[in-house]
Amino acid sequence: MIDYNEPLFRPPSEAYSLIFQVTLGCSWNKCAFCEMYTSKKFKVRKQEEIFNEIKEVAAITQDVRKIFLADANAMVLSSGKLLEILNELNNNFPRINRVSAYALPKDISSKTDEELSELRKAGLKLIYVGIESGDNEVLKSVNKGETFNSTVDGLLKAKKAGIKSSVMILNGLGGKKYSKQHAENSAKIINVIQPEFVSTLVLSYPFGIAHFKKRYNSDFIPLNKLELIEEMEIFLKNLNLENSIFRSDHASNYLILKGILNRDKETLLKNIRNVLNNPESARLRQEWERGL
Repeated sequence: MIDYNEPLFRPPSEAYSLIFQVTLGCSWNKCAFCEMYTSKKFKVRKQEEIFNEIKEVAAITQDVRKIFLADANAMVLSSGKLLEILNELNNNFPRINRVSAYALPKDISSKTDEELSELRKAGLKLIYVGIESGDNEVLKSVNKGETFNSTVDGLLKAKKAGIKSSVMILNGLGGKKYSKQHAENSAKIINVIQPEFVSTLVLSYPFGIAHFKKRYNSDFIPLNKLELIEEMEIFLKNLNLENSIFRSDHASNYLILKGILNRDKETLLKNIRNVLNNPESARLRQEWERGL
């Protein structure tokens, strides 16, 4: 079957999707907070290898509905290569209703409107983008390789082509120094993009906070549990969305928050305020492994 090049990552919502690795690793791989692909050297896989895997799976079953293209940013491939892969998937799995992938905004922007529309017509319906922050100082500090404007440009271009987006913000990424502006500008960028899906994760330190600080290009003092929730309150207060599904229920999140924004905004803010007003009785998740 498929011999995956480990480690293999996918979004939680792709748990039941068939995964094909069309690239290995991450073409950027310089973000201070991310250790997902540090054990891999970026590589574009040969088309022959990908097509052979597709045919091998199709020989066993064609009843595949969702496919995720890994690794970190399949959109780095040229539109021509992506279209060939999408067409091969459609030819072998006639019941597909969605193909998705991780993407970097700059890789989206590098494609023309016509190319993105062709990709959407061929089945690429959803992209996952780690925005991390809408604040340029924070983005520079973590060496994200994107700015507020570059992120907006890429995601609005995808939206224009009819490709939906699921975006993620990292709670605590600015530390105490940038917490307020990180929250406010992250809400600002989400408001401009109006993505279909928004989620938040809490910053973690898999190799310890000392290792993270060495990679962070500024002073960094981590937020404690309640400060993280206060930052989340600022973020939510500043959101003005039309109809985005919001999730803050990853294992890293101390307080589970779920709803549709702005419809459920006041309810979510009330939940946060209850915690901040009564921290002793709040039922928050315990610390998970953060490498502190």
